[in-house]
Amino acid sequence: MNNSKNTPLIFTLLGGLILVFILGPLIGMFLETTPLQLFETAKDREVTDSIWLTLRVSFLSTLFFAIGAIPLSYFLARTKFRFKRLINGIVDLPVIIPHSAAGIAILGFISRDSALGQVASSFGLNFVGHPIGIGLAMAFVSIPFLINAARDGFENVPVRLEKTALNLGASPVRVFFTISLPLAWKNILSGLIMMFARGLSEFGAVVIVAYHPMITPVLIYERFGAFGLKYARPVSVVFILVCLVFFVFLRTLSKDKNSSNA
Repeated sequence: MNNSKNTPLIFTLLGGLILVFILGPLIGMFLETTPLQLFETAKDREVTDSIWLTLRVSFLSTLFFAIGAIPLSYFLARTKFRFKRLINGIVDLPVIIPHSAAGIAILGFISRDSALGQVASSFGLNFVGHPIGIGLAMAFVSIPFLINAARDGFENVPVRLEKTALNLGASPVRVFFTISLPLAWKNILSGLIMMFARGLSEFGAVVIVAYHPMITPVLIYERFGAFGLKYARPVSVVFILVCLVFFVFLRTLSKDKNSSNA
């Protein structure tokens, strides 16, 4: 049913202004970039290497931290305890603190002087200036998106279905993998996509942990600082296009999976 006629005109006008605000700068950036600049940028080895590094590290960090984030989400959705609101607030902390502060926190956590850094050093590994350090910084600022989305999904799963399965003799682990997880999968997949996408765009935390090797947001900043807007803009456009392609692909994939499970 189309309810557009019931929408006040002022709402449409105000919504249109917001869309212009979102699309205007992006459209302007695209119009200011010539096809030749895009072609030359796409051939630039430094640009392509940074894009692949960004995609790879964000994807792997999302998968790695999902192993713990999804069970935590289930715990928060199904368990009542005294400090639950505090834990939910802690989960949201990386979203609200300045990302430069997040980078400082991560740097202190993984530096050679830290307990984790000393363990890594014993294996000849230094997280600072390493893709692992980049992945940790990306995950720190993006994991709340996955936890919150998965928690909402688990909260929407009827508890009676889980209790029925338990009463029939199924173990809690089996109930989780055969009932809870499949029914909450739509929210979980959306959270995974948002965590991956947020990791791609991170700059503030990553630049403190690892200026090199350069992910694309850092490369854009480096080119802007060294050469100005003319040289930073084409890299931005290419990266936006790549992110858009991946984002649309993942969203389409998630819709196809949800349709097949319907």
